[in-house]
Amino acid sequence: MAETADRLREFRMPDVGEGLTEAEILTWYVSPGDTVTDGQTVCEIETAKAVVELPIPFDGVVRELRCAAGQTVPVGAVVITVAEPSAAPGGPPVLVGYGVAPERAGRRPRATPHRPAPGTALAKPPVRKLARDLGVDLTSLRPASPDGVVTRAEVEAAAARHTTPPPGPTEPPVPPKPDDPRDARDPRGSRDAGDADDARDRRDHRDARDPRDHWDARDPRETRVPVRGVRRATAAAVTASAFTAPHVTEFVTVDVTRTTRLVRALGREPEFADRRVGPLLLVAKALLTAVARHPDINASWDEAAQEIVRKDYVNLGVATATPRGLLVPNVKDAHALPLTALADALTELVTTARAGRTSPAALTGGTLTLTNIGVFGVDTGTPILAPGEAAILAVGAIGTRPWVHKKKVTPRQVLTLALTFDHRLVDGELGAKVLADVASVLERPHRLIARG
Repeated sequence: MAETADRLREFRMPDVGEGLTEAEILTWYVSPGDTVTDGQTVCEIETAKAVVELPIPFDGVVRELRCAAGQTVPVGAVVITVAEPSAAPGGPPVLVGYGVAPERAGRRPRATPHRPAPGTALAKPPVRKLARDLGVDLTSLRPASPDGVVTRAEVEAAAARHTTPPPGPTEPPVPPKPDDPRDARDPRGSRDAGDADDARDRRDHRDARDPRDHWDARDPRETRVPVRGVRRATAAAVTASAFTAPHVTEFVTVDVTRTTRLVRALGREPEFADRRVGPLLLVAKALLTAVARHPDINASWDEAAQEIVRKDYVNLGVATATPRGLLVPNVKDAHALPLTALADALTELVTTARAGRTSPAALTGGTLTLTNIGVFGVDTGTPILAPGEAAILAVGAIGTRPWVHKKKVTPRQVLTLALTFDHRLVDGELGAKVLADVASVLERPHRLIARG
């Protein structure tokens, strides 16, 4: 925040998470002329990790919204200016827009015959990115819309004008034969002439390429979706993990008939009457029990210090599919929670994530992750580790299969577990022991009591 000479106060985009550099404004809840109070939510933003409501830290009257909904704003940039109460009365309202650009846009009811001045082109962030990708100078375009905003179609049309090959086929020149008279020239002159001919041949061949080579950026049957927010963060995280930690995945298929019966029985208990009880709750408890028996699985690799950092606490992450992409919020100190509290925490975690209300704090500090791919009808998979974690357990779909039980083939409830781990600090034996412990508890859930 900073004060200016006319007693306006500037509210800048804060860092609402750990090391975030930018956020996208999703919705404005105020307009110029509105009165705001300290702590009032003025807009909703999406960071690389979550959707957050942004409160303003002082009182006043809104004078200007510096950023439009849908715009990505770097941390520290001014997003709104507010007049203090003493400076609020009088004065016309300020129009919404990009800085001072809306005033120019308001004076353009008709197209002007001259080019806009450099740096004054108006376009939405995805259109600006497309222009950069295609090498189009936005300031060279004359927008057709009354408000002077450059559209995607105008950028694509400009790119087409620059990249469309000349009409008619162009035959590449025939290279000189070995006995070409030019070969009898001075060796240096022959080499220079040959280089010039080769360059001309390559240029002519490039200009004669099939026009379909350019369709990747302009085909109307394709839709380009800007990668930002949660999707961009997820892409960066899984790429870093996949190419940093050597992944190994082990599998086990287990009879969980007794576990499914226990889930139904728990649902009838008074303590769980208003709680959501499902197989994932007991899988989570089985994993926490296995970690207590094999604590080395709950660790991370410190590359800079060349150390393995073992965690004496478990922040249990749950991979959650949301409309904005994959989130992995975690339950803090899950190892210390009784079953009822763990049920509440898991329900709150998933519900909040799907509603887009997960706090940045809930998305950091995870030590171990669960991913329930069984809800999509999938038997198993090879999940990618969350950065900084040593293991992730994938839970497949529960299905009825023929199974040998008490020396007879009978229908039983069966699922497959897949444990992916970082082979730098977890070897095959440790991974197998952890996976076998989880399976053992799910096969005979009374072992939860025996193993405490």
